[in-house]
Amino acid sequence: MRRKIGIRAAVSALLVLGALTAPTATAAPAPTPAPTARETLQATPALVTAMQKDLGLTEQQARQRLAQEKAAFAVQSKAERAAGTSFAGTWFDADSGKLTVAVTSRQKADAVRSTGALTRVVTHSAAQLDAVKKRIDSQSAPAGVSSWHVDPRANTVVISVVADQRQNSDVRAFLDRARKAGPVQVETVTQAPTTFAAGTVGGDPYYTGNVRCSIGFSVHGGFVTAGHCGGAGSHVRGWDGSAMGTFQGSSFPDNDYAYVSIGWGWWTVPVVLGWGQVSDQLVRGSWEAPVGSSICRSGSTTHWHCGTVLGKNETVNYSQGSVHQMTRTNVCAEGGDSGGSFISGDQAQGVTSGGWGNCSTGGNTWFQPVNEILGRYGLTLHTA
Repeated sequence: MRRKIGIRAAVSALLVLGALTAPTATAAPAPTPAPTARETLQATPALVTAMQKDLGLTEQQARQRLAQEKAAFAVQSKAERAAGTSFAGTWFDADSGKLTVAVTSRQKADAVRSTGALTRVVTHSAAQLDAVKKRIDSQSAPAGVSSWHVDPRANTVVISVVADQRQNSDVRAFLDRARKAGPVQVETVTQAPTTFAAGTVGGDPYYTGNVRCSIGFSVHGGFVTAGHCGGAGSHVRGWDGSAMGTFQGSSFPDNDYAYVSIGWGWWTVPVVLGWGQVSDQLVRGSWEAPVGSSICRSGSTTHWHCGTVLGKNETVNYSQGSVHQMTRTNVCAEGGDSGGSFISGDQAQGVTSGGWGNCSTGGNTWFQPVNEILGRYGLTLHTA
């Protein structure tokens, strides 16, 4: 592949994703190991600048928050083990700068606090709420139902309904069935979620047929992206129109992830594009950020934006069908951003799926967690 000089080369196909040779289906790399506490969140000047812009923080506040989130990441697994069967979820509390762990036992709360986390005693365990959500997942949802998820802070399953569809008979029937499954809370949203794929626009990262999407993260042998961008066997072209790779695996709906193997002179690097708004970000691991953490997204349409993790393990009800185990954020996105990178500090989080709203008025965007994708296809994340 002929490389171009200048800024266009820096923004092509998430910089330089690909490999010199495409892998065979029988030679999958070993899965990525679980992140360790030694992995850090890098407070780079570019990341601090983006957090100042999108989260309304001062430079000092942004650096302090990154340090606090790093400490919360390190505590999370120890706190969950200490909670045992009384564990009811976690979130990062920006006001206190600490991880909060919900538990159903006051005795276990003492053990959790000894790890350095805050605690809240609640009624329902995470296992109980996950079971409620699973029962709701088994139902067919009408178009007026946007999504549903376990909310550890509310200690219930929250169902999002499009405001002008709240009185729709099918929506009301779905909510009645959901309430029988266990504790639920209903909230309204302004729009139904849609995926963020787009028709072909010249000069953007990659194409399958007449669809443009964004590359997520480099893995050894290719990259991961959104499943709705292409089916297994679909051929991929790079930003310059040249042959780039092939979808080796893809799932949508139910999931929204895919693995693309690459060749034809394309190669992989552990980089997420900053699009000239911030410097390109190195990827050092895939430590999962808790609810409440800051997070940023890179995509081929709206480029670089930041926000906060709002919820996990959500079921999103697209017109094509429901997608499970998604993470919700208040980072904006638009058509063509599908498949792009969600990153917290220097830790890969997931690939953009869809949402509602846009980057002029704001909205919510969901992503499929990257560790699930790596495990599904036996891939190794390319890290610095």
